[in-house]
Amino acid sequence: MSEDKLNRDIVRGAQAAELLKSELLQECFATLERDYIDAWRITPARDTDGRERLWQAVNIVGKVRDHLIKVVNDGKLSQRHLNELLARATRHARR
Repeated sequence: MSEDKLNRDIVRGAQAAELLKSELLQECFATLERDYIDAWRITPARDTDGRERLWQAVNIVGKVRDHLIKVVNDGKLSQRHLNELLARATRHARR
Protein backbone atom coordinates (compact mmCIF):
# COMPACT_ATOMS: atom_id res chain seq x y z
CA MET A 1 0.00 0.00 0.00
CA SER A 2 1.43 3.40 -0.93
CA GLU A 3 2.22 6.08 1.63
CA ASP A 4 -0.17 8.43 -0.17
CA LYS A 5 -3.06 5.99 0.28
CA LEU A 6 -2.13 5.39 3.90
CA ASN A 7 -1.97 9.14 4.58
CA ARG A 8 -5.29 9.67 2.80
CA ASP A 9 -6.91 6.94 4.93
CA ILE A 10 -5.42 8.45 8.09
CA VAL A 11 -6.86 11.88 7.26
CA ARG A 12 -10.26 10.38 6.37
CA GLY A 13 -10.22 8.41 9.62
CA ALA A 14 -9.55 11.55 11.64
CA GLN A 15 -12.34 13.39 9.81
CA ALA A 16 -14.78 10.54 10.45
CA ALA A 17 -13.78 10.46 14.13
CA GLU A 18 -14.53 14.17 14.41
CA LEU A 19 -17.91 13.65 12.77
CA LEU A 20 -18.76 10.86 15.19
CA LYS A 21 -17.85 13.13 18.12
CA SER A 22 -20.15 15.83 16.79
CA GLU A 23 -23.15 16.35 19.04
CA LEU A 24 -25.08 17.69 16.06
CA LEU A 25 -24.47 14.58 13.97
CA GLN A 26 -25.34 12.31 16.90
CA GLU A 27 -28.53 14.31 17.38
CA CYS A 28 -29.33 13.92 13.68
CA PHE A 29 -28.86 10.15 13.82
CA ALA A 30 -31.00 9.84 16.95
CA THR A 31 -33.73 12.14 15.59
CA LEU A 32 -33.92 10.32 12.26
CA GLU A 33 -34.06 6.91 13.92
CA ARG A 34 -36.70 8.04 16.41
CA ASP A 35 -38.83 9.73 13.74
CA TYR A 36 -38.63 6.74 11.39
CA ILE A 37 -39.47 4.28 14.17
CA ASP A 38 -42.34 6.46 15.40
CA ALA A 39 -43.74 6.70 11.88
CA TRP A 40 -43.26 2.95 11.37
CA ARG A 41 -45.20 2.18 14.58
CA ILE A 42 -48.25 4.17 13.49
CA THR A 43 -48.28 2.92 9.92
CA PRO A 44 -51.34 0.77 9.23
CA ALA A 45 -50.57 -2.95 9.08
CA ARG A 46 -51.96 -3.13 5.54
CA ASP A 47 -49.40 -0.52 4.34
CA THR A 48 -46.61 -3.03 3.93
CA ASP A 49 -44.72 -0.90 1.39
CA GLY A 50 -44.72 2.12 3.69
CA ARG A 51 -43.65 0.04 6.68
CA GLU A 52 -40.88 -1.56 4.65
CA ARG A 53 -39.55 1.81 3.45
CA LEU A 54 -39.50 3.18 7.01
CA TRP A 55 -37.74 0.06 8.29
CA GLN A 56 -35.15 0.41 5.53
CA ALA A 57 -34.67 4.07 6.45
CA VAL A 58 -33.92 3.10 10.07
CA ASN A 59 -31.38 0.58 8.83
CA ILE A 60 -29.75 3.08 6.49
CA VAL A 61 -29.12 5.48 9.37
CA GLY A 62 -27.29 2.65 11.13
CA LYS A 63 -25.32 1.83 8.00
CA VAL A 64 -24.14 5.44 7.69
CA ARG A 65 -22.95 5.34 11.31
CA ASP A 66 -21.28 1.95 10.72
CA HIS A 67 -19.51 3.29 7.62
CA LEU A 68 -18.08 6.21 9.58
CA ILE A 69 -16.83 3.78 12.25
CA LYS A 70 -15.21 1.66 9.52
CA VAL A 71 -13.45 4.72 8.10
CA VAL A 72 -12.15 5.56 11.61
CA ASN A 73 -10.86 2.02 12.06
CA ASP A 74 -9.28 1.99 8.60
CA GLY A 75 -7.49 5.23 9.50
CA LYS A 76 -6.13 3.70 12.72
CA LEU A 77 -4.97 0.63 10.84
CA SER A 78 -3.32 2.78 8.17
CA GLN A 79 -1.55 4.78 10.90
CA ARG A 80 -0.14 1.57 12.40
CA HIS A 81 0.92 0.35 8.97
CA LEU A 82 2.61 3.67 8.17
CA ASN A 83 4.39 3.63 11.54
CA GLU A 84 5.69 0.13 10.78
CA LEU A 85 6.90 1.22 7.35
CA LEU A 86 8.68 4.23 8.82
CA ALA A 87 10.26 2.13 11.57
CA ARG A 88 11.43 -0.41 9.01
CA ALA A 89 12.88 2.36 6.82
CA THR A 90 14.66 3.86 9.82
CA ARG A 91 16.16 0.50 10.82
CA HIS A 92 17.24 -0.10 7.22
CA ALA A 93 18.83 3.35 6.99
CA ARG A 94 20.89 2.72 10.15
CA ARG A 95 22.56 -0.35 8.63
